[in-house]
Amino acid sequence: MGLRINDIAPDFTADSTEGEIRFHEWLGDGYAILFSHPRDFTPVCTTEFSAVAQLAGEFEARNTKVLGVSVDSVADHQKWKNDIARVAGTPANFAIIDDTSLAVAKAYDMLPADHYLPQDGRTPQHSATVRSVFIIGPDKKIRLTMTYPMSIGRNFAEIIRALDAVIKTDGVPLATPANWVPGQDVIVALALDDKAAAEKYGPLDIRLPYLRFAKDPA
Repeated sequence: MGLRINDIAPDFTADSTEGEIRFHEWLGDGYAILFSHPRDFTPVCTTEFSAVAQLAGEFEARNTKVLGVSVDSVADHQKWKNDIARVAGTPANFAIIDDTSLAVAKAYDMLPADHYLPQDGRTPQHSATVRSVFIIGPDKKIRLTMTYPMSIGRNFAEIIRALDAVIKTDGVPLATPANWVPGQDVIVALALDDKAAAEKYGPLDIRLPYLRFAKDPA
């Protein structure tokens, strides 16, 4: 069975472009985004990692670390980072781990059946499903997952939006509606009755008995 929301993110130790990483220790007390890709020097993933490099300040402002997972070696990652920086116009100052053993990809259930994954002569197509995103909370629990096919680049504006929503609703009786962005009204959970909800979050916009909006408590 694959990983589910609120499962503890599997811990691991791996070599990376920033030295050895012990994942849970590396996480610290903030949020993290773990994202993976089929291989280095592939076109779609180069654009994605470039997007991550450009968003470094956005992740830092959210107390969020970013960790790339690749089935290639650290030596290849270091070379590839030059290409990423060239496309991004800024250095790729985030760690990418060596997962040539596929240990992390398997722990996070990113792979197709093992018999499609030869150790020798492996191509991006063999590991095409290694295109996943995990948002992990300070308690080391998985908050959100996304998986993309090989041909579709990830939307990092959506990943930032989802991260904002996770942080906004973490541990409080709030939810975010469809297409929510910071500053827009939020939904108050039914764990609070109308009186308690209004006392906590101010005047309510009650559209249905079970759909109550309040101003974003930014």
